[in-house]
Amino acid sequence: MIVGLAPGLKGANQTGRPFTGDYAGDLLYKTLMDFGFTEGEYKKRPDDNFYLKDCRITNGVRCVPPQNKPIGAEIKNCAKFLKAEIKGMQNLSCILALGGIAHTTILTVLNQKKARWPFKHAEIHYLPKLPILVDSYHCSRYNTNTGRLTTVMFNDVFSKIKKLLGQ
Repeated sequence: MIVGLAPGLKGANQTGRPFTGDYAGDLLYKTLMDFGFTEGEYKKRPDDNFYLKDCRITNGVRCVPPQNKPIGAEIKNCAKFLKAEIKGMQNLSCILALGGIAHTTILTVLNQKKARWPFKHAEIHYLPKLPILVDSYHCSRYNTNTGRLTTVMFNDVFSKIKKLLGQ
């Protein structure tokens, strides 16, 4: 499972598929293709016959927040949806948090102490009796333009995930 921040104004909010049509989706979906988590061709449309394999994408917040910065109340109000998604995935073994807010939200819904599991890019957290949590900087245009996240860094995270999954 991949958990992002919130739906993008021009992406998931318009297409119904997380990250579709947003810059972050270009990097995310290319990386998913490169690592074998997809089928079909990604054309940035909900009807493009592009599918995820052994993977699910969701967000910590369900609505588009102002300035793409959700406030605590929005995160709290949406936590029940993320919790239900995680609980509903019986074979879930790994969660990728895209960014610090997603990381914190995941820990909250899994009833884990945030201080015990600090966010750090490419960090692997072995939560007790829970799916493994892997951190990455968010694949946003801002992070990639500033060099905070490079394609190589993002690929490294997915290489670690593939190894964790025994693939």
